[in-house]
Amino acid sequence: MSSAPAPSRRAYPTDVSDDEWAFVAPYLALLPEEAGQRKHELREVFNALRWLVKAGAPWRMLPTNLPPWEAVYQQTRRWLSAGVFEQMAHDLREVVRQLADRAATPSGVILDGRTLQSTPESGAAGRAGYDGAKKKKGSKVHIAVDTLGHLLAVVVTPANEQERAQVAALAKAVQEATGQSVEVAWVDQGYTGEAAEEAAAEHGIRLEVVKLPEAKRGFVLLPRRWVVERSFAWAARFRRLARDYERLPQTLAGYHWLVFAVLMLGRAGAWLADFAQAVRCSS
Repeated sequence: MSSAPAPSRRAYPTDVSDDEWAFVAPYLALLPEEAGQRKHELREVFNALRWLVKAGAPWRMLPTNLPPWEAVYQQTRRWLSAGVFEQMAHDLREVVRQLADRAATPSGVILDGRTLQSTPESGAAGRAGYDGAKKKKGSKVHIAVDTLGHLLAVVVTPANEQERAQVAALAKAVQEATGQSVEVAWVDQGYTGEAAEEAAAEHGIRLEVVKLPEAKRGFVLLPRRWVVERSFAWAARFRRLARDYERLPQTLAGYHWLVFAVLMLGRAGAWLADFAQAVRCSS
């Protein structure tokens, strides 16, 4: 695989580095490098997708010094269908946790949801619902993160769906991703009720509601809960995730996996350098 951006253009800040490419290339190479139907360098296609998710531009507005948008779109659909970004994120999470002197799989997670404003694309797909609390029409992204803020599970629903109704799906996905290592999930008051507790307990997880102080004054930083809010803030810096621009919920979920994989690649710098060196020495 090529180890450098195309020489005919200047690098974008979103371009994958040589060390990062050494790690991600095996996940993305669904076909052999010499496959006849491959007309564009895979690394440049990935660079184009990273640019699009960060910039939030429509497909047809990809810069012309990147591969054609049709080729990037088609390859992205293949990657999303194959779940490569989800697997990449799961593997990177274990690496980053171990670099932080944590166990590879967590014993505790935090659950929460945020509402994304709908657009004509997502609204036409019939997914837009009205979130009365946020006074917003759109989709709701429900996520589970570990105590470092790394993504473990994501579920996309209309915005009128309640958080407590997604506990079962999130708990199941979390345990599948961690090998049944999670014991407790910290949540806000939107997850109260016996149904939510039972749904989590069926997967071996205890829900622990973190409540606001009764006499709160101004902004209060809640224990554990601030971690998932920070994760949402990280995701919001990628403009493609600022609103729901997607027709399919699977696409929106897949972009979340991609974004968190990109974030974790940035945090595994020294380890990636050693990994890339090992790959170069073995080839």
